Amino acid sequence: MEQLQFLKPRAGIVARRATIVADLLDLLPPGCLVHEARELVPFETDAFVSYRRLPLAVALPETTAQVAAVMKYCHRYGIPVVPRGAGTSLSGGAIPQEDAVVLGLSKMSRILDVDYANRTATVQAGVTNLNISDAVSADGYFYAPDPSSQLACTIGGNIGMNSGGAHCLKYGVTTNNLLGVRLVLVDGTVVELGGKALDAPGLDLLGLVCGSEGQLGIVTEATVRLIAKPEGARPVLFGFDTSEAAGACVADVIGAGIIPVAIEFMDRPAIGICEAFAKAGYPMDVEALLIVEVEGSEAEMDAMLASIIEIARRHGVKVVKESQSATEAALIWKGRKSAFGATGRIADYICMDGTVPLGQLSHVLRGTAEIVERYGLRVANVFHAGDGNMHPLILFNANDPEDAARAEAAGNDILKLCVDAGGCLTGEHGVGIEKRDLMRHQFDAVDLDQQMAVRAAFDAQWILNPSKVFPLDGRPAA
Repeated sequence: MEQLQFLKPRAGIVARRATIVADLLDLLPPGCLVHEARELVPFETDAFVSYRRLPLAVALPETTAQVAAVMKYCHRYGIPVVPRGAGTSLSGGAIPQEDAVVLGLSKMSRILDVDYANRTATVQAGVTNLNISDAVSADGYFYAPDPSSQLACTIGGNIGMNSGGAHCLKYGVTTNNLLGVRLVLVDGTVVELGGKALDAPGLDLLGLVCGSEGQLGIVTEATVRLIAKPEGARPVLFGFDTSEAAGACVADVIGAGIIPVAIEFMDRPAIGICEAFAKAGYPMDVEALLIVEVEGSEAEMDAMLASIIEIARRHGVKVVKESQSATEAALIWKGRKSAFGATGRIADYICMDGTVPLGQLSHVLRGTAEIVERYGLRVANVFHAGDGNMHPLILFNANDPEDAARAEAAGNDILKLCVDAGGCLTGEHGVGIEKRDLMRHQFDAVDLDQQMAVRAAFDAQWILNPSKVFPLDGRPAA
């Protein structure tokens, strides 16, 4: 499925590979540079496995100073750099190229400071998302963003893609929970943006960096918000006879001013896949399922659920099932969090990431089904319904090039549908390489020129993650 293009490797850099490797070995401690061909294979792709490229080398620094030294060296010689966290990107954000040094942050995995007075934690970029919550859980706190990959994905990658998760309906995505970063610029300069205060003075450069996909600098440390655990939480299953009815129910719940902590959607194929894996007790006789979680005191949860159930009944809800224990609640979320992995047991798939206005959910769900049927494929829908962040999983056979090409084409049509419905190309996975050539469907030439001008202000040579985000043609000369 070699349809998306990469920039042509810079021949002069590839020819100097031996010298570059030797120089990097001098800059880094022993065991912090991967350069043997067979050892580079694990870094040739990320979770967007349709495309693979072996990098020139992989630097695994242990400190911000080492990151700065590598960046200074690569900037001096015009060597492309591809930042990498845990490699869980679903848009190809960490796929390298032959003339690039992958800069991985997995060795920078320490929690540096927990400050309950200010409700913050300062961590290195290689700390996993879930480890932040685990470190403060005993004291009654947690870190809100919770991507399905939170067991593996790192805070640096979360910042790069502005990751979200099921509970971000109430608490916001990464940008809403990020207070400060330590950032290494392309020339090796180290800067501090934000801090422990809720709002930093001056231009919102922190907001610019969050979601920039590693194209403006390398985040080595982050200060994030900690939130006190709620008094209680209760997930409830709502089953419907159609996906359209479930989508309309979601829109009406939010339209009524009710904000649960999470509203997750599964259609019949996704329900079957997740139930077979997790044995979560999902109803199997419905076409669509909502997982709605409320939190607070018992009285608060009862009142919110009563309002939601009333709205659901207006949309013909067939099943309402409340969790009765902590174990049952954990199983409900195990099924949802395992959706991508469970789907991988039965078929290859492409996971899309379009976002649409809630009032358009039913329309886009119908359109998605029509698109996939037109290409002769299957789809399982599982997504963050409360904020309209859709994740259709397009099932295909990766060993069949024609099938793979149809899946990619179907995915592109679905993303165009999301944009045409008033939404956007990505909610939390980023643009990466996957959606790069669709950027013109959402933005006109003036918009893209302005975005690229900002990018070039940070990296005039375009060496940071160079094949990503922006269409390859029409870029300013580096």
